[in-house]
Amino acid sequence: MDWSDRHCRYFWRAISPSAHLYSEMVTTGAILHGDKDRFLKFDPAEHTVALQLGGSDPKELAQCAAIGEQYGYDEINLNVGCPSDRVQNGMIGAILMKHATLVRDSLAAMIENTDIDITVKHRIGVDDMEDYAGLRDFVGTVAESGCKTFIVHARKAWLKGLSPKQNREVPPLNYPLVYQLKREFPHLEIILNGGITSVDECHEHLKFLDGVMLGRAPYQDPMLLVEVEQRLFQRPEYQPTRRELLEAFIPYVQEQMMQGVALNHITRHILGLYHGVPGGKAFRRLLSQRAHLKDSGPELILQAIEAAEKASQSPRALGQDSKI
Repeated sequence: MDWSDRHCRYFWRAISPSAHLYSEMVTTGAILHGDKDRFLKFDPAEHTVALQLGGSDPKELAQCAAIGEQYGYDEINLNVGCPSDRVQNGMIGAILMKHATLVRDSLAAMIENTDIDITVKHRIGVDDMEDYAGLRDFVGTVAESGCKTFIVHARKAWLKGLSPKQNREVPPLNYPLVYQLKREFPHLEIILNGGITSVDECHEHLKFLDGVMLGRAPYQDPMLLVEVEQRLFQRPEYQPTRRELLEAFIPYVQEQMMQGVALNHITRHILGLYHGVPGGKAFRRLLSQRAHLKDSGPELILQAIEAAEKASQSPRALGQDSKI
């Protein structure tokens, strides 16, 4: 939430033409009672893209799934993994793992009301749920809905005592539990999420599972998506430079600013592009310091590229004594 918005997804799509993209979670209340365009509008270039919903009322979820289909999404995903206190109080997210029949009925209603893929994303458990037995029973019940795709975050969620950030880091990862799930439900598509930071790890998990979902890793280092394209989608010839990716992104930035979007609402998603390489600090600093200013425009991105390239050629960046 608050990260994979439409600007972020457009940027990711520009880097990886093949990856399947997911929206941030949007609650049914926001769609039914709010500005639908604000929450659902996206650029056609983002396809293939899924809308992730948060909710627990089968009728409302069915309505919102149909609305998402009308907006052109390729898939609707139900979030049963978010541990935030805010959504728990509304019976949204990971707390639903305690209510498998409600999840089943919600997905069944969504499937009946749409003609596109309906999927679910969940944890391996919550609180004191038995490890594998609880997960197996949850998936078995939910699968009765007709849902065929389960995206499994390989951590438990502790609904009391841990913040959302801690719930992404503190509970231990248990990949073998997800592998076991695939063995017991071979007819289901099981996709792994949680703690995956490299393409090598993706390849290892794909020996046992149908797919992998990356979240924080490509946000922090978007160039990881180039490697995803090269190695997972078998396009070794695909070798764009950072400059090429950003220059191709600028027309979109110009268009969005003409529609009233603030520059920093877009550039915040590209700050990691120079992650771990010389010049990255200069790139991030210039955008962070100036993108919010009223007189800044898309040309600031070009200036940030120049600052990064200049900094990368400094003696210190080249590993030389800065006094030479």
